[in-house]
Amino acid sequence: MTGFWTRMAGRGPAEVVIAGVPVGPGSRVRLRPRAQADVFDLVLDGRVAVVESVEQDDEGAFHLAVTLDDDPGRDLGEARLPGHRFFYSCEEIEPLGEQDGRPAPARVLVAGIGNVFLGDDGFGVEVARHLAGQAGVPGMEVVDFGIRGMDLAYALQRDYAGVVFVDAAPRGLAPGTLTVLDPELPDGAEAQASVETHGMDPVRVLRLARQLGRLPARVRIVCCEPASVEEEPFELSAPVRAMVGEAAGLVKSLVMEMIAESATPDARDPAPTVR
Repeated sequence: MTGFWTRMAGRGPAEVVIAGVPVGPGSRVRLRPRAQADVFDLVLDGRVAVVESVEQDDEGAFHLAVTLDDDPGRDLGEARLPGHRFFYSCEEIEPLGEQDGRPAPARVLVAGIGNVFLGDDGFGVEVARHLAGQAGVPGMEVVDFGIRGMDLAYALQRDYAGVVFVDAAPRGLAPGTLTVLDPELPDGAEAQASVETHGMDPVRVLRLARQLGRLPARVRIVCCEPASVEEEPFELSAPVRAMVGEAAGLVKSLVMEMIAESATPDARDPAPTVR
């Protein structure tokens, strides 16, 4: 095994070109793990790192060994000790170039949630689909999470400036009424938040995200009053469907507000408290 690592250490060019920018030892980069990365990589998403070496595996693929720019134990990574040195493919690296470590542009996640088999409960999913077919707001990322609460909690570990949930929620109003909520996350008796694998409770998702280590500073929920959440028909009711376009416009406005707020440190909202 020692011979293998010795052989690997001697492989690879002095630098590679990523997005037209030469990247090699000493280059500052931003980490962008691929969509199917593990939880640990998600925590590192958006972090600034320094390239230590460019290495090539036996199949000819290039990998960059990096250490985190703000890691107090960075010297351990430079000494090739585990836990402080990470490997990423060229596709997972964003050269900083002239930006050289400036904060990354703000990103806001729009999460469409709900069960499409329960009538109007699929409102959030339909709004996400509507937004995906339109010209987006720079920095806005739209994802149809459906009832995948666990996936959403892990997605919130990325460096989002904010998140907008889109959901159907009965509040005793006329069907189709839109409401924007600032979630108040209550204290819980249980020590650990739990999320069903195939369930979606926004409050539980937010609490789990907090326990995993990160929760966006800005959280809004765009709710639509449902007319029916029965198993049939498998479609939105007329008053709810009529509000899909308006809800999409409202979501875009909220996203633009969040991105503008994130650019002004004094205007930042505190992250919701989850105990």
